[in-house]
Amino acid sequence: MKALKSYVVAALSTFALAAPVAVFAAPTTIKVAYENHPGEPADLVMNYWADLLKERSNGEILLELYPSSQLGSKSDVMDQALMGMNVVTISDVGFMADYEPDLAALYGPFLTENTEKLFELYDSPWFAEKNKSLREQGVHLVITNYNYGDRHIIAKKPIRTPEDLAGMKIRVPNNVIQIKTVEAMVATPTPMPLADVYPALTQGVIDGAENPLSVLYGQKLHEPAKYLSLVNYLTTAAVWVGGEAFFSTLPEEQLALIHETGREAGLYSQQLAKESDAKVLELMRAEGVEVIEPDREAFKAKALTVYEQFPEWSPNLYQTLQDQLK
Repeated sequence: MKALKSYVVAALSTFALAAPVAVFAAPTTIKVAYENHPGEPADLVMNYWADLLKERSNGEILLELYPSSQLGSKSDVMDQALMGMNVVTISDVGFMADYEPDLAALYGPFLTENTEKLFELYDSPWFAEKNKSLREQGVHLVITNYNYGDRHIIAKKPIRTPEDLAGMKIRVPNNVIQIKTVEAMVATPTPMPLADVYPALTQGVIDGAENPLSVLYGQKLHEPAKYLSLVNYLTTAAVWVGGEAFFSTLPEEQLALIHETGREAGLYSQQLAKESDAKVLELMRAEGVEVIEPDREAFKAKALTVYEQFPEWSPNLYQTLQDQLK
């Protein structure tokens, strides 16, 4: 009996050594960095995307969300992405002009008031060629149909005409097209990260800032600045971008799923953008903000001169885009 027991133990030991050990691959994790605070539309959309991607991939692809500039400024995160790190961030094609100059025109002032037509441009063969060029230069666009909202100006004094902006320092993102646009509208553009805007307003470093309503309210900029001018000089068709060095390492089926769910998140952003503005205006008015309907045609006349200030663009680029928008 003792010999039989020894034989069984030995056999089981041999089987254990021979049996393959199940190895479960770790999920693919992508860090998502953005300047917006929790609860803002950008944060809501990213949570929606994270849940959707986790469900569709059966937990194989996970998004880790880092709101409120936790991973640094936009430029810091872009540097991380281009170095091959597993990170994406929100940007716009104005920042992509360093790689493809023509893309800045998509971020030009008063390009169109038809948001649907604007997003059709991002699905056009013209944009597909630009996207291909970006990828060859190491830039990977993950979402291209994200609606960040219409951009207005909040300030410490009323703004009804471009002349009211004279001498005022207005915060802008650090991209050339927006800097030139605000300059054309007679203000002094002051680039800085979004996280620095609130203290800059309270300390008098700047006199105002431009952004969509949901961002102006989410960043609480209506506390130090009580005049909201509905200039609506730009509809922000934003992109979520990472580095090709990372995304090229992913299996094709994972990459396709990331893009597919990202597009659905973009559609959700468009829905949120339509719903949020009226609510934000109501909240701002309730908190003592004066909402101004400015002379938009006067701002437009000033701003359209920007399209003549980029000799590096393809010939007749503005008209080419207008033709496609029609």
